[in-house]
Amino acid sequence: MSYLKSLLLPFMIAAALPCLSSCSDNEPGPDPNPNPSTDKEYHFDIWVALDRHGGMGRDVQTLVRSLASLDADQPTITFEGTGTEVNSILSLETIVKGKYYYQVPVSGDRFAKYFINNNSVVPVAERQFKSNTYTTRKYTHAWIDDNTLIIMAADGEATKIVWTKLNASDMTIIAEGTLDLPIPQGAASFTTSGILTYRAADNNLFYFYYGKTAGGRSKRVTPVMTAVINPATMDVTQNSTCFLDCDMVGSAYGELLQTTTIIDDNNNIYLACFTEAADGTETSHLLKIPAGQTSFDPAYDGFTAGGKLISVMYLGGNNVMAYARRDEIGAGIDDFSHYYTILNLSTCTATPVSFEGKQLPFSSGRFSSRMAYVDNKAYIGVDPEGSNPQIFIYDTTTGKVTKGAEMAPGYYFEQIRVVDSAD
Repeated sequence: MSYLKSLLLPFMIAAALPCLSSCSDNEPGPDPNPNPSTDKEYHFDIWVALDRHGGMGRDVQTLVRSLASLDADQPTITFEGTGTEVNSILSLETIVKGKYYYQVPVSGDRFAKYFINNNSVVPVAERQFKSNTYTTRKYTHAWIDDNTLIIMAADGEATKIVWTKLNASDMTIIAEGTLDLPIPQGAASFTTSGILTYRAADNNLFYFYYGKTAGGRSKRVTPVMTAVINPATMDVTQNSTCFLDCDMVGSAYGELLQTTTIIDDNNNIYLACFTEAADGTETSHLLKIPAGQTSFDPAYDGFTAGGKLISVMYLGGNNVMAYARRDEIGAGIDDFSHYYTILNLSTCTATPVSFEGKQLPFSSGRFSSRMAYVDNKAYIGVDPEGSNPQIFIYDTTTGKVTKGAEMAPGYYFEQIRVVDSAD
């Protein structure tokens, strides 16, 4: 390859909503963590950008490199002569399961499945759109089982929600259709993608969306709405409006850039969302749909620390690793105002991640997926001001934070993906 170009806000005195225990009498369901099984060999794919951070459709050069380990004894991570340029094929916004990447690629005319081997992008299967079409980056998804993938988004006019059910082994289209879901009263269109998640315990899909005004710079006019869907028939069995006038985090890009929904060990669903004050100030909330129920609990808010949630990752034991932002420092994509904190879903407290007694440095990069969890360790990437990007490792069994590998300067740290190693 040619040479390439080179915390936490004080807790609010009174939270918007009280916090109740998220415990449930239900028996724990299947592990909701989508990370690879620890009985398989896995590696880490590191994504970086040149010139500036990606996301929001920014046209940036993107590189990927596969690494067997992110421990501190690794050489400084560099991409010169080792990374793969992928932005002409793959979008930063992607779905990862097992050893494969799934997405509507840059070509924007098909569904595709890839893996990255020896730092090369290898196409596995591609399928041209049938009737329903989708735009690169702008859709949401859910896995019904290890082999059934559902893609969903608003259509071109954003007046309908279309869906496609795929066989992940060969990317054949199992079925496709349009949700029987009316545009919300007072709205002219749907949000671009919304957020889709699947709860196996009651075999329900939950689609979070809202209504907007018409036009290219449309605005939200309804709170988050929840459509409950039968995954076998794709029939909408319930449609409800959230008690809080809020917006989902990352709704335009589904969960392709970061994760905004989680399901805990007791089958409670959580959604990261935010409210906006008259002066434009955004305050995030972590809302809960209790196990066995289909609407949000108005007495629960799992994020009372203030600021804006960006991404959440479940660690087990009612603990969540969260990537958040302090808006008074900066709300831009490249501002050094983002930080990591551990949320406890039972007590609704937030504890900033620290190393050797000091909170980790603030990081730039809003549309980041620099969090990965495998083998009881959370790997988090910091892109700080004035020093090289650095990986830290949080051991969920001990709560100890150690330094991991360091990255050479000149790169904008975008994502850590845990991928099963290819056969």
